[in-house]
Amino acid sequence: MEVTLSIKRFDPERNEEAYFQEFVLEAEPTDRLLDVLMRIKHEQDGSLSFRKSCAHGVCGSDAMRINGKDGLACKTLIQDVAKGNKDPVIVEPLRFFQVQKDLLVDQSAFFESYRSVRPYLISDRVVKEKEWLQSPEERKEFDDPTKCILCGACVSACPVKIENPEFLGPAAIVQAARFNKDSRDKGFTDRLPALNDPNGVWPCRNHFECTRACPREIKVTKLINETKKQIKERQAD
Repeated sequence: MEVTLSIKRFDPERNEEAYFQEFVLEAEPTDRLLDVLMRIKHEQDGSLSFRKSCAHGVCGSDAMRINGKDGLACKTLIQDVAKGNKDPVIVEPLRFFQVQKDLLVDQSAFFESYRSVRPYLISDRVVKEKEWLQSPEERKEFDDPTKCILCGACVSACPVKIENPEFLGPAAIVQAARFNKDSRDKGFTDRLPALNDPNGVWPCRNHFECTRACPREIKVTKLINETKKQIKERQAD
């Protein structure tokens, strides 16, 4: 089938404003969007810029907006986004990230938020021998947030960021939840300043767009609400 990709382009060294450029090529319905983008870069325009790595939905590198929805190019099939030869597939960079070039975005602020929640195990226990064992039930408690690949799709999908760019964002809160739910961790108090800030968990209004956008099917909104509940319980003690 003939596919038209309408890609949002921007080169800060050449353009004052972003613009859309169309590329037409033949593709199979079962081709991945990432494959088509690679063909455009190799065969039509080598200046097209985007990020990729594993191409198997594990690294999260190729997150972008596809027909107004956030997802991974490597997990998006052409047949799922192109209804016919005449319907262009609109491809844009993630929202709320500074565009470096075309679909390539600066992740510095994203990872600054990530680091602010101290996304690592905090404990004063010294493990002298062997492993620090957990029961299957204890491990299952934080199984969902461990699936996060830090792709940024949930942040781009978040309506709250439109009105409040300083919102901590769903990805960082998911990372905090991963350790707050870990029976070995004692770092909830250390994460509290970032989470209990006016721009922490509280701006979330349960739109569920982050949950819908997550390529790993993490229950993002649920984890945010559970974090709110933890904070309230701590304040009530």
